[in-house]
Formats: sequence, C-alpha cells, structure tokens
Amino acid sequence: MGKGRKPDISIVIPSFNQAAFLPETLDSILSQADAPTMQVVVVDGGSTDGTLEILESLDDPRVEWISEPDRGQAHAINKGMALAGGVVVGWLNSDDTYAPGALRAVVDAFEENPGANWLAGRVTIVDGSGSETRRAITRYKDRRLRRYTFRGLLRENFISQMGVFWRCSFARELGPLDESLVYTMDYDYWLRMGARCDPLVLDKVLARFRWHAGSKSGAVDRSQFDEQYRVACKHPQADRAGRLAHRFNVEKIVWSYRLLKLLGR
Repeated sequence: MGKGRKPDISIVIPSFNQAAFLPETLDSILSQADAPTMQVVVVDGGSTDGTLEILESLDDPRVEWISEPDRGQAHAINKGMALAGGVVVGWLNSDDTYAPGALRAVVDAFEENPGANWLAGRVTIVDGSGSETRRAITRYKDRRLRRYTFRGLLRENFISQMGVFWRCSFARELGPLDESLVYTMDYDYWLRMGARCDPLVLDKVLARFRWHAGSKSGAVDRSQFDEQYRVACKHPQADRAGRLAHRFNVEKIVWSYRLLKLLGR
C-alpha cells in the first residue's frame, strides 16, 4: 500500500475474553487469498483469559489493537470505528469468521457500484466447533434479504451483522452506534442506514456466525428481542401495523428458538 493511501477496507473486532476463538477470527481475515489492502483494529475490553498474549504475539503490520476497559460492546465498536481509515468498514465479533474471498468480493462490489453506501450479504450459522447448524434459519434470512425492503426491515431484523459493510464516509454522516443498547446496536444502525438508502444485496456467503451458549445471541435472551422491538418502534416510519407485525415476529422468533432448544438443535 502506497504512502498516504487509504486501505481498501477496515475491519473492527470488539473482543472480551474470547481467546478460544480470536485466533480463528483473525486468521479468517489475514489469510484471505487475493485480499484487498486492509486495516484490522482489535478493540479488547481488558480480557483476562489469554487474549492479551495473543495480541502481543501478532506480527502483522495490518493489525493494530488496544486493550482497556470499555463501557460495553457498542462503545468498543465506536472506538474501533474512530480509528478506521479504510474506504469501506465492517465489524466482526471475535467469535465469528469471514468466508474465504469475502473481503475481495465486498471491495469489488463497492467499486462496481459507486452509488452504494452499504452492503449486506449472506451469513451461515456454525456451532462452537465450526460445523454448520440451524440451516432453516439461514434459508429464511437469505430469502428475506433477497426481497429486502425498508418496510420489511422495520418489521423484522433479518440482516446478519457480520455480513454488513459500509463506506466510511457514510458512517461519518450517520454518527456512532447507540451505546445505550446492549443487544441491538447493529439493528438500530441498519435502520438508520436503511432510512437513507437501500443496501446493495450481495448474494454470496460472506461470513459465519458462531452460535454457542457463551455468546449474547446464543443465549437467546428474550430481552434482546424486546430491545429490538423498542428500537423499531422509535423509528419515525414505524406505523401501528408495522409495530404489531414486529411484535408478532418477536413472538415467532422466541418460540421458534425455544422449540429448537427443546429439540436439541
């Protein structure tokens, strides 16, 4: 990368006590073939599980990191985004991974579509050992994403966070993530972006979401879906019918996950 040139893409990795998964997450980024120029920013919240040793052992000029207490995940991501200097940016949680070729596909898509401000691609679900699971959920989200409308997004969050990227210039217009949110800072961000313009939908698997009991999403805490409902309801374009539809979708998701858990899936 030439002196003074922006990297093609910046990836922010918020992390806290994820030493078991962080090396695989980093490898999924740094080992990509035909990779674009990149900047990787790891924002650790002061882990005590060996994460610091992993970070200190890194010897790659593309990676920078900080380790200090923060005010939660959204705060960590905001700190990382403030350091991001790429043309395009995304964030990847420290237990998830990118699919091979994903970053080149993302950068190429933005270059081929100069009017696109944000992009959403497909995501598969894997378990703690990395084996694909919950394929029915993946198929459902893929179908909803292909038929994207902002009205539909207000009624249900079908966009997987690790498959979303946006231009840094667009992020400056939007401002930071809402740090008052515990679970749905990503959904709130999609709604803020979607209110301005539709995403470029990339029909390609870009990432793998790791579903495990130790993750916030893996715990399937009903409070995350209630928070999601509140985020949708506060949006100016949310009408009564949309709010009712979202509440129905919350119940559908919660009870579907409970059934999957009962069946051991």
